[in-house]
Amino acid sequence: MSVKERLKELSKEYKKTRLLLMTVSVLIGFTIVLQTYFIVAVVDAVFLGGSGPGDVIWLLGGAAAALLLRAALQYVNNRTGEWLAAEVKQRFRRQLLATFKKQPLQQAGSQQTGRKVSTLLDAVDEIDAYFSSYYVVMMQSSLVPLILLGAIFYMNWVSGLILLVTAPFIPLVMIMIGRSTQAKSDEQLEKLQAFSGKFLDVLQGLGTLRLFGRARQQEQEVEASSLGYRDATMTVLKVAFLSSLMLEFISMLSISLVALEVGLRLVIYDQLSFFTAFFVLILAPEFFASLKEMGSAFHTGRGSMAAAERVYAELDGETEPERTGAAVLEKAPELSFEAISYTYEDGRFQLGPVSETLAAGSSTAVIGKSGSGKTTLMQAASGLLEADGQIKANGLEQGSYSEAGWFQKTAYVTQHPYMFAGTLRENIALGMADAPESDLTAAVEQSGLAALIEELPNGLETVIGDGGRGLSGGEKQRVALARAFMKKPHLLFFDEPTSGLDVRTEQVLQQALEELGRTATVVTIAHRLHTIRRADKILVMEQGRVVESGTHEALLESSVRYRQMLNRQEVEI
Repeated sequence: MSVKERLKELSKEYKKTRLLLMTVSVLIGFTIVLQTYFIVAVVDAVFLGGSGPGDVIWLLGGAAAALLLRAALQYVNNRTGEWLAAEVKQRFRRQLLATFKKQPLQQAGSQQTGRKVSTLLDAVDEIDAYFSSYYVVMMQSSLVPLILLGAIFYMNWVSGLILLVTAPFIPLVMIMIGRSTQAKSDEQLEKLQAFSGKFLDVLQGLGTLRLFGRARQQEQEVEASSLGYRDATMTVLKVAFLSSLMLEFISMLSISLVALEVGLRLVIYDQLSFFTAFFVLILAPEFFASLKEMGSAFHTGRGSMAAAERVYAELDGETEPERTGAAVLEKAPELSFEAISYTYEDGRFQLGPVSETLAAGSSTAVIGKSGSGKTTLMQAASGLLEADGQIKANGLEQGSYSEAGWFQKTAYVTQHPYMFAGTLRENIALGMADAPESDLTAAVEQSGLAALIEELPNGLETVIGDGGRGLSGGEKQRVALARAFMKKPHLLFFDEPTSGLDVRTEQVLQQALEELGRTATVVTIAHRLHTIRRADKILVMEQGRVVESGTHEALLESSVRYRQMLNRQEVEI
């Protein structure tokens, strides 16, 4: 199904809105006829009939009432279109967020963040014009001209015939120009996507680019991308102006033919009355005004098609299968891996197969050199990667749990947690705004944030920038830990949560983690020796496989590889 057909099907789902637009459009058509009748009647009575102002006061009142009614109906039409556009945009954004959420982790990480943001904001906003302008005008322009044409045929069939013959030239021009406009609009949107993605990604990595002296080169690339978008936009505008000129020319020529026919029959052949001739001459421009609006809306709709195509491309992209289970993670689970494996699309790395069982409420440390598969194993175990094989929690397959039932009781803390622009309170209570204040206070204390918050003038209401601007690396990690404490999870995944912290804060956090681990199964990618020693079980990974497992004491006694890793301090960050 094409994008145009999909947008049409989407608009049909709003049946009440569609019916309202049709009803209002028909009423607008009759109101224009009524308004024209009163104006012609006033002119005919005053200038030809010799009537005074008092004699035509009711006709003037009728014309004024028709004009006000027409304006009110047009306002209702426009507001209905704006409401429909807002509803559709909100719907698209919800669908896009759900799609991004369900994208495989590898696919999500390989795409430009700026491109996704541009699709979510800019492309969806471009679709606004289809429903607020194009859809409304096309509905109105499909009904109003028919009513006006019927009135003209009733008064003077010759004029109606002229309009009927010349009117099709407008949609023909629209089709010819539309083909060119579609390609130009596609190019414009592609340029915008490239510019937005490039600009945001460069902005995020500006510090690193300056550090390595690459800022100037990226500045030139951003400038080139910006100029490309400018040129594409100007090309689209040129086509739009030319199309408007052609529509004006066709309508002017058609109205001139009607005026010539009416003038000849009125003045020379005396076949028409003044009332009929004047009535036709007023309605003819109204007829073509509606068709010209259709032409302008057609161009707007073509521009929206390119944006909709981009949005649907994202919505139709690869996603992880939805969880169909209903189970809830109600306690610290026994976690078991049964021949789980995962291969990246580019084939650069393969995990597994891995078969292990982690006892309920236990603490497991995963160690190995960089690139050995620690992070991939953690992502598969946490449900972020859809791995082959079976992962079971408390005897149930991972897919048996509902999404909310699994992730609301699972916490994953990385070394580089993301901070959103907002207050500290909002960043800590992420997705848990309704949690009691006591939980927030406890999370702040346990994560070691209390001292920092006391020093800040606005405390928890302190605003931080996107990406955590204003916070140090250790402070951002504490915020991430506070999020974990807020969730009170039964399953915790840590990428060495104490990395980057000072000794005193690390000791406080270690105690808090031990307390939190009493009600949770903990899996840690370990980089520090004391974390390894305290673990109930240690998994040693190499080239995507668990080559050895056991307690610290058992491995120290039986494994040469493990002893070498400790002696050479090869447990890497």
